[in-house]
Amino acid sequence: MTHITVERLRHLLDTARGSEIAVFGDVMLDRYFWGEVTRISPEAPVPVVDVSDESFHLGGAANVAANLHAMGVVPMLYGIVGNDASGKTFLQVAANEELDTSGIIISQSRPTTVKTRVIGNNQQLIRLDRETRGEVTDDVVSHVVKDMEHRSLAGIVFEDYDKGFLSDALITRVIEVAKQRNIPVLVDPKRTVLTPYRNCFVYKPNRKEAQEALGTTINNQDDILQAGSMLLEKLHCDNVLITLGSAGMMLFERNGSVSSVPTMAKRIADVSGAGDTAIATLSAMVAGGATIREAAALANIAAGVAVGEPGIVSVTPKMLEEGVLEHVLHYPE
Repeated sequence: MTHITVERLRHLLDTARGSEIAVFGDVMLDRYFWGEVTRISPEAPVPVVDVSDESFHLGGAANVAANLHAMGVVPMLYGIVGNDASGKTFLQVAANEELDTSGIIISQSRPTTVKTRVIGNNQQLIRLDRETRGEVTDDVVSHVVKDMEHRSLAGIVFEDYDKGFLSDALITRVIEVAKQRNIPVLVDPKRTVLTPYRNCFVYKPNRKEAQEALGTTINNQDDILQAGSMLLEKLHCDNVLITLGSAGMMLFERNGSVSSVPTMAKRIADVSGAGDTAIATLSAMVAGGATIREAAALANIAAGVAVGEPGIVSVTPKMLEEGVLEHVLHYPE
């Protein structure tokens, strides 16, 4: 268990501030209907939500970028939206959050990915998805790779929701550039194919993603240890960080070290975006000079803060400091 002080966190944030991190991935528009449930519908045994508010938020890879921005890092977001009303709303929300959208491709042939959530009494009742999963074309790949080659990057994040933007060709070409320039690549995966992500710095699957990638089941501690070892071997990566929900995280390093990171969530209001927050914090801390163990501990704390709030939230330095103080109280030196 790695102990983090507020002073150390502040130093890492100060060092990371102003660094540019590229985020490649599936961007989404998160739409929320908020209301109260006071009765059951007479038409079917379902709750009736009296809607009091509607809001739009950045989801998927865009939420990673929003979290990086909140921590003082400069995110460069690469993704694709449709030439539709949702795409225009996405770009407006991103502009409102002061994100650079010059890396966003506007497609004439595919819709913007939208996830609509209905929240009643601060609990998610249902989610409606609108999306397509076709892979992007070679010209899109060439465009974004050419753009990133001209940037001075402190890190690269792949935020993979398996919606088609992160094609094998795009992943392979970006990692080639990263290796040439010694830029750490951090992967938040969804796809089951491991090969394109070989030689990354951190591979961060959750339990389900690790199972699907390896074609096995993870039921106990021995299974987790075996899965981490297998992923390190197959990916030839520096680190594997398996997130385990209420059981925290398990970090596997190339040198053979294995560390457990216990969960810091005090309550769970909404798990939406927790993985985005974790990978954003992980990459920001690495850019700030943190060891991988420090970065993993802080990513876990940030995720614990995020799940305690309803809806999609960006974890600020103040929120992260408060999380670190809770961490110190629970795990004193």
